[in-house]
Amino acid sequence: MSEPLATVLIPAYNEEATIAQVVEAVKPAGFPVVVVDDGSSDRTAERAAAAGAKVVRLPVNRGKGAAYAAGLAEVATPYVVLLDADLTGLKPEHLRVLLDPLLAGEAEMTVGVFRGGRWLSDIGNRITPQLSGQRALARDRLRELPGLAQARYDVELKLTRYARGQGWRVRYVPLEGVGQRLKEEKRGLLAGLAHRLRMYLQILRYALRPKA
Repeated sequence: MSEPLATVLIPAYNEEATIAQVVEAVKPAGFPVVVVDDGSSDRTAERAAAAGAKVVRLPVNRGKGAAYAAGLAEVATPYVVLLDADLTGLKPEHLRVLLDPLLAGEAEMTVGVFRGGRWLSDIGNRITPQLSGQRALARDRLRELPGLAQARYDVELKLTRYARGQGWRVRYVPLEGVGQRLKEEKRGLLAGLAHRLRMYLQILRYALRPKA
C-alpha cells in the first residue's frame, strides 16, 4: 500500500456542530486528517476524534495561523490540504480537485471557490476568493510562510500575498456543491455580525499594510 501524498489539516474553534461531518466526508479519500482544536470551549475535539481525526489541542484560542503551525508538526506527507471546519456538501473528490493541479506540476497552490453550494457563501467566496480557507500546497511551502504562527483571520490573505511575491502559480478551482455555515447561523445574528466585523477589520488592517 502506497503512502498518502497529502494530509488534510482542519483548524477548528467551537465547531462541534459540523466538525464530525467534515472529517467523515474526507476520510474515504484515504488521507490522514489532523484537526487542531484552537482552544474550543465545546466538544469540537471529542467529536473530531470520534469521527477518526488525529486531534491536536491548543489550551487557549491562538488563531488560525497558530492552529496551522501546530498541525503542521503532525504532517508527514509532502502535501497538505487546508479545509475549514464548517463546510457543507464536502466530498472526497473535492480533495482531488484541489490536489490534481499540484501533482500535475501546473500550480504551487490551489484555492477552492464555492460553486452551487449555498448561495450566500457562494457570493462571498466569489467576491473575495483570495480569502478562501480551502487550499492545497506543499507542506514545506506552508511552513516557510513568515509569521504563520502569529496570523489569525488574515492568514489566507497573508498566504496569498506571499505566494504572489514568491512567484507561485496559483490555480483557483471550483468546489461544486460545497458551502459554508455563516457566522450568524453559528453564533446568533448579533454575535455573528460582531465576529464578522472583527474578522474583516483584521483582514483590512493587514491588507493596508505596506508590502515588504
